[in-house]
Amino acid sequence: MQVDFYHLTAAPLDRVLPQIAEKVLASGARLLVVADDAAQRAALDRLFWTYAPESFLPHGQAGGDGDADQPVLIAAAPEPANGARTVAIVDGRWRNEALAFDRAFHLFDDEAIREARLAWKTLSDREGVERRYWKQTDTGRWEQAA
Repeated sequence: MQVDFYHLTAAPLDRVLPQIAEKVLASGARLLVVADDAAQRAALDRLFWTYAPESFLPHGQAGGDGDADQPVLIAAAPEPANGARTVAIVDGRWRNEALAFDRAFHLFDDEAIREARLAWKTLSDREGVERRYWKQTDTGRWEQAA
């Protein structure tokens, strides 16, 4: 299983997450987006409708009748009611339940860097876990740093 740590320094979550979601969907996979805060989940719901004038990401918030049908599901916990094998943890708080997925994106900003470093270190000795650390350049491009 692969864990990609994305340190948000030059571009905010609302610019980075839709790009990741689009790539996951383009590969034919489904995505579970996890955030504890209900207000953040509601903001992500609005974001997926409005992030680009020419498109939207098909999605829903967990707890509805159609959860299993959603290509992107926004939830409070890493429980893939939509059958996703890819999870994006977007509130900066790592959850070991993400290790049950094939791939996890852990997105965090400077406020959550201490916890991200701890998660990175903790996962270093987990068998079967491949970690990647991505940082943003001054121009906003991503480069793999570890």
